Amino acid sequence: MRIGVYGGSFNPIHAAHIALLETFAKRLLLDRVLLVPAGIPPHKAAPDLASGEDRLAMCRAAARGFSVCPMDVTDMELRRSGKSYTADTLSALREEYPNDGLFFLMGEDMFLTVQDWRSPEKILALATVCAVPRTEDGFERLIRHSEYLAARFSPFSSVILNAPFHDVSSTEVRERVKAGEDPGALLPPGVKEYIERKGLYL
Repeated sequence: MRIGVYGGSFNPIHAAHIALLETFAKRLLLDRVLLVPAGIPPHKAAPDLASGEDRLAMCRAAARGFSVCPMDVTDMELRRSGKSYTADTLSALREEYPNDGLFFLMGEDMFLTVQDWRSPEKILALATVCAVPRTEDGFERLIRHSEYLAARFSPFSSVILNAPFHDVSSTEVRERVKAGEDPGALLPPGVKEYIERKGLYL
């Protein structure tokens, strides 16, 4: 089985996340996508971070509307104490799925810094790292960085997809909600209703 692993703070999960996952699922012929909401994100500040319970619920709401392949949500990082490190998560998933292919999915900004994460050699050995651009010249930048990583790490496997990028961010969604504006199509079905019902990001 080919399993796509997609982690993030998902504060909240939004339409660009889903569009990216649709691209990965179709182009990589994934059998399953696994969403992994982070407990304490180690790589960036997390202002206005909704509770783990709320972010988990929003991911589950988004997963119900995903039609390309089955999408599941795991709370493994939310249950883990301390910061959420990808190397630990992929190690746990490799134990859980010893015979399946793991494809670690990410956008351009994450791929360009993966060598600076904790235990990058472990990350790159456990999964095929897959990235899509988020800027107009991002595809060329990703290709160059893939070549750099291949020269520095072994084993290393990557897939760089030249796909349209969607300029939406969780920050933009939170700012719209806080300003009393309707985030509308920026959110997947079910997530907008959950945010309104729980009064998040106000």
